[in-house]
Amino acid sequence: MFKAFLIKYAEIGLKGNNRYLFENALRDRIKEALERLGKFEVSKEQGRIFISCPEEYDYEETVAALKRVFGISSICPVAVIDSSDWELLTQGVGDYVEAMYKDRSFTFKVEAKRADKNYFLTSPEICSRMGAYLLGRFPQLKVDVSNPEVRINVEIRTKCYVYSIVIPGPGGMPVGSNGKAMLLLSGGIDSPVAGYMISKRGVSLAATYFHAPPYTSERAKQKVVDLATRISGYAGKMKLFVVNFTDIQLYIYDQCPHEELTIIMRRYMMRIAEKLAQQEGCLGLVTGESIGQVASQTMYSLAATNEVCSMPVYRPLIAFDKKDIVELAKEIGTFETSIQPFEDCCTIFVAKHPVIKPSIKVINKSEGKLAERIEQLLEEALNTVEVIEIG
Repeated sequence: MFKAFLIKYAEIGLKGNNRYLFENALRDRIKEALERLGKFEVSKEQGRIFISCPEEYDYEETVAALKRVFGISSICPVAVIDSSDWELLTQGVGDYVEAMYKDRSFTFKVEAKRADKNYFLTSPEICSRMGAYLLGRFPQLKVDVSNPEVRINVEIRTKCYVYSIVIPGPGGMPVGSNGKAMLLLSGGIDSPVAGYMISKRGVSLAATYFHAPPYTSERAKQKVVDLATRISGYAGKMKLFVVNFTDIQLYIYDQCPHEELTIIMRRYMMRIAEKLAQQEGCLGLVTGESIGQVASQTMYSLAATNEVCSMPVYRPLIAFDKKDIVELAKEIGTFETSIQPFEDCCTIFVAKHPVIKPSIKVINKSEGKLAERIEQLLEEALNTVEVIEIG
């Protein structure tokens, strides 16, 4: 039945003179989301994005794809009435109600919006007259302006649109409208959620994964590829950089105090991720850390890892409880993949009694023991990075 969708946005509407840039970004993201599903025409008009569906398409697949496009607040399947002539408009709205609702014993309210302020009726007049017409055509209907079971929305623009289904979108800002960041992506629960959240604010992503064969398996790596693929459903296409971290980890393990292993390894991960981020034109790093969740995420530990970065480090989950992170992971579809029992390099080399209040001065002294080979190992790791195109 539906040959078009009306797309609403929320936060974009608060922008000033540069609002059109965000609208254009949203239009482009919608086109990208639908390009594999068929032929669609996407346009923007005065506070709305419109999608025309000139050919047959899969309604459920299309709605599912739109629900992953950040920047959309609501998805409204609409009937299009080509004329604003009052007689044709009322007839079209009545036909819509007749087609949509076989059982019309419900309460309703008409809500109207005029993009054309020169239209001969005001919005309240449209609501009143349209409501009277529908009551006359369908006597079983009842009006309830406070808490109706069905809201009949009528928008008068260059064409007229009628809809009563409003599907919530994900909200946020269109991906790519707020720069690019490098996500440190592990196989755990937290980092995919962090990637989702920063992407929801309009940030496009690249991702870095630290692989430690033979201590971590190819299945652990595939798990991360699967997580990146799931995130790309929201964040769009991205590059996944797979860094062979084994030699660096073993060298740190041999040379440094074991209670400091986690912090020192984490600091070298941040250094490598920042190098890759600079190559990719990223403006910051993103991690899934939450204060106090593990030893490497105390305030002291976070300060120690921050010390090696010149880029900002964004931590969207910083104040989240684990329960909240798990719930969001389930919502976005990463949880079941994250809990697969294939360990990453962080869990393989964890110390039995990691320091929870590391001193930056002490950590720097310990890293001095690595001076003989660490730069060579870092260069080798960067020169052997595997790049996987996701999405």
